[in-house]
Amino acid sequence: MGGMAPLIENPRFARYFARYGARREAQGNAELRAEMLAGLTGRVIEVGAGTGLNFRHYPESVEVVAVEPEPTLRGKAQAAAIAAPVPVTVVDGVAADIPAEDGSADAVVVSGVLCSVADVPAALAEFRRVLKPLGELRFYEHVRSSHALRGRFQDLADPLWSRLMGGCRPNRDTLAALRAAGFHVERWREFSFPYGARFSVVAPRVLGTAVAR
Repeated sequence: MGGMAPLIENPRFARYFARYGARREAQGNAELRAEMLAGLTGRVIEVGAGTGLNFRHYPESVEVVAVEPEPTLRGKAQAAAIAAPVPVTVVDGVAADIPAEDGSADAVVVSGVLCSVADVPAALAEFRRVLKPLGELRFYEHVRSSHALRGRFQDLADPLWSRLMGGCRPNRDTLAALRAAGFHVERWREFSFPYGARFSVVAPRVLGTAVAR
């Protein structure tokens, strides 16, 4: 679940996400979240926090501002923040309009967000605005496959999938969008998750770190 602009309520998708969003955690997703967040320090802004699945994986060296636009999910995130091992403040907001000062974040975190924002360049420009110089963007997103046939399958599935899944687009080229927005992608890896999945339109994933230049 990610930030959406304009801010809207999506109770049907929120109920689905709250019920099923954590179903892959024990199958390796929890470890991927921990990998994404390892080594972070300082003030972190997490955009599109959903129900707060990332919160328990943050290192003790951070404090987190978690932005979530959907009211039902924001309530779940507020409950998760209470049990988090680090200070987490949950706020209302969207990816293209983050309630934070310029240059106030050491890092921005997104997971499963850039697939659903209405305007990816606007969201990435906002991430750059709130990041300190050379601040990090940590990302874990599903993306369009680099395999031609699989990518075409995602293209064909996109209209129906996006209607059913709250605006989620299965075929975005996130690495290209990051570079076009002026981020330097320092490290990343591509893989399929769930591991071994062949037919899921959201199995192709990318996890990594980009730096605002």
